[in-house]
Amino acid sequence: MVDAAVRTSQKTEGTSPRIDVKRVEDLLLGTWADTRRTAREMIKDSAFWRDDSLGKDDHRERVLSQLHLLVQNKAVHRAFPKRFGGEENNGANISGFEELVAADPSLQIKAGVQWGLFGSAVLQLGTQEHHDKWLPGIMDLSITGAFAMTEIGHGSDVAAVGTTATFDAETDEFIINTPFRGATKEYLGNAALHGIAATVFAQLITNGVNHGVHCFYVPLRGEDGNDLPGIGREDDGLKGGLNGIDNGRLSFDHVRVPRTNLLNKYGDVDENGVYTSSIDSPGRRFFTMLGTLVQGRVSLDGAASWGSALGLYIAITYATQRRQFDGADGQEVVLLDYGKHQRRLLPRLATTYAQIFAHDEFLQKFDGVFSGRTDTPDDREDLETLAAALKPLSTWHALDTLQEAREACGGAGFMFENRLVGLRQDLDIYVTFEGDNNVLLQLVGKRLLTDFAKQFKDKDAAALAKYAVGQTAGKVFHGAGLRRFGQNIADFGSTARSVENGLRAEQQHELLADRVQQMVADIAGRLRPAGKDKVLGEKLFNENQADLIEAARAHGELLQWEAFTDAVNSIPDEDTRQVLTWLRDLFGLQLIEKHLAWHIINGRLSTQRAAAVSSYIDRLCLRLRPHALDLVNAFGYEPEHVRAPIASGIEQQRQDEARAYYADLEASGEAPVSEKALKKAAKK
Repeated sequence: MVDAAVRTSQKTEGTSPRIDVKRVEDLLLGTWADTRRTAREMIKDSAFWRDDSLGKDDHRERVLSQLHLLVQNKAVHRAFPKRFGGEENNGANISGFEELVAADPSLQIKAGVQWGLFGSAVLQLGTQEHHDKWLPGIMDLSITGAFAMTEIGHGSDVAAVGTTATFDAETDEFIINTPFRGATKEYLGNAALHGIAATVFAQLITNGVNHGVHCFYVPLRGEDGNDLPGIGREDDGLKGGLNGIDNGRLSFDHVRVPRTNLLNKYGDVDENGVYTSSIDSPGRRFFTMLGTLVQGRVSLDGAASWGSALGLYIAITYATQRRQFDGADGQEVVLLDYGKHQRRLLPRLATTYAQIFAHDEFLQKFDGVFSGRTDTPDDREDLETLAAALKPLSTWHALDTLQEAREACGGAGFMFENRLVGLRQDLDIYVTFEGDNNVLLQLVGKRLLTDFAKQFKDKDAAALAKYAVGQTAGKVFHGAGLRRFGQNIADFGSTARSVENGLRAEQQHELLADRVQQMVADIAGRLRPAGKDKVLGEKLFNENQADLIEAARAHGELLQWEAFTDAVNSIPDEDTRQVLTWLRDLFGLQLIEKHLAWHIINGRLSTQRAAAVSSYIDRLCLRLRPHALDLVNAFGYEPEHVRAPIASGIEQQRQDEARAYYADLEASGEAPVSEKALKKAAKK
């Protein structure tokens, strides 16, 4: 049944096209769609589902048992070498792993700790000797491990960790030590209970020289099941989410491990304590080692995007069934027919689409680098920058979306059985997992500044002066009202239609790209006076840090818009392409709306055109309203994945029952007359 507001929308916009849901689902599932479908089929089994009735301890044991089920289903082997039964398919590995978020985020993250961090450290930083010795046990879960990088005193600043690994030539061993409380390894999955080993990041010291952070394989527990001498282990206890994971802290009191336990792909020490490395620069060596572990950020970007998709599926399905307040036709109105409700959910739906499309391109880049097909220093640097740009946006968006979805479902959204509060709790930590989001965006900002500076390398004063004039001319031109958009020409008819005609794909891209370029140029100009003065440079950088992070965020949003546009352009079906174009426009215009002040101040939009952007967004929401269910159904989730009663059709049954009751009562002639109707009749 089509509600009145939907009929009005269709009448206003003409015959409404319909999307090919299956085609859009294929597009969203991306390059490794088959792997995603295999993973989704596996987690239909209720043995993988989060059990909300369990306390912390039982939840932890359930998740451990689920890891064993993953092994039995051969769901953990995809990234590992073929000689160990793996597939060496990195893109498929991440794709399948991300899908576990719909089963239980604790399962997803604990699997990530075991195989994506602990196992990957051995695989990526170790050599064949280490692979032969430990990978089979890591893969079959006979060796459960922790990834001991983060310290309570140094979170994102890995280069400054306090843990030391000092070589003792007399015994041919490294001595792993925690010299002070701030060097305690903290928040580690598998550390409180289940881990029997850890990959420990520590400062490698030999012959009195510190060669920087390296990774060591350190046993934690002996054959008898007890912790080895010198191992300190504590339980982090209850957390704000992900309580199916046994997070804990580790410390080391002069723990000795064989010299060969150094994972020595990028740096080695011989029996005399002589250090060698294929990478001469300590800084480049450090970033190369960390870069091999970028898949954590890749997977968090995807898992957060699909977590948002799941929340929107629940909220939008419910909003198309739940009714509230009488409309003009005397019938209660479906929630999603209200303009405000559309504004709450549909722009977030558009953003989620953008993120999923961007993630697939990101994942292709990751697979190319890790497979060796496109593994160059530049490719790795690009991959690191992509990870640092996209992971913050998707994880922040997930928290915002799940909170808004919860509120949009009212009291029903607050019930744990409807998934939204649990997902919101579990995904909270994603914004600081694998690097705090603001720190990551700062890395992106620095890369943007570096790339900007490269444009002027070896340029003379005349070239720089010419650029400065161009910048000034550009600002004057934009300040004249963007003549290229015809903003100062009188608009005829609807101002919203004039925006539609003036801010289509090419102009959206220009506004989004120009904002990034101008922000970076402005920041670079403000930093230039420092020259080689490090003290002044630090002061100026600190003063511009917030702007730099905002520029990096704008860069990430531009990447998402471009990925969305690439996806739209790949669709052969005209109706589907039309609807996704509207959705892409909604994504682009809400980004422009979010930064309207910047666009006006910097002369990119006239005040008249800027004022009309919001009304056109409302128009787009109304235009997309008839397609909302199709767009969330295209996520491909089945009832076993959703498991939220309010999205199961039960609300539609309740509403139909209520409407049938009142219809029958009215037909019986026994319906009571309202006091308001009596008073109205008396006045006549």
